[in-house]
Amino acid sequence: MSQNPIPQGNYRPAVRYGNLIYTAGMTPRRNGVLIQSGKIRPDRPLDDYREAIIQAASNALTAARNTLREGERIAQILSLTVYLNATPDYTTHAKVGDIASDWLVEQLGEAGVGARAAIGLATLPGDAPVEIQLVAAAE
Repeated sequence: MSQNPIPQGNYRPAVRYGNLIYTAGMTPRRNGVLIQSGKIRPDRPLDDYREAIIQAASNALTAARNTLREGERIAQILSLTVYLNATPDYTTHAKVGDIASDWLVEQLGEAGVGARAAIGLATLPGDAPVEIQLVAAAE
């Protein structure tokens, strides 16, 4: 079991009820420290944000996996929500979501594909460029 992401407030990284797992929104933190900050901008290549997006997705998946009992696995990502700290003129939110989705498929195969929303916001905690939240099913 990997270490849970370090909560930045009074919440749990993930909560399980029955076979459903809900993660908190995860920013791209490593050992509690943001690895990138600032807005996602259309004048910068998407690859500039790839590491941060994958780190946020990894934090969410780690939190979800840490609710599993011995012998269980993540059976399906049910929902992926990708929040973007984006400039007002940024319009390719789905491409940011694709990076997270593709990474989840690399980790879980077809079980990594769920419903998804990619939402642009004016700000995110700590000025993080992205925050990711998952709902998953365990079996």
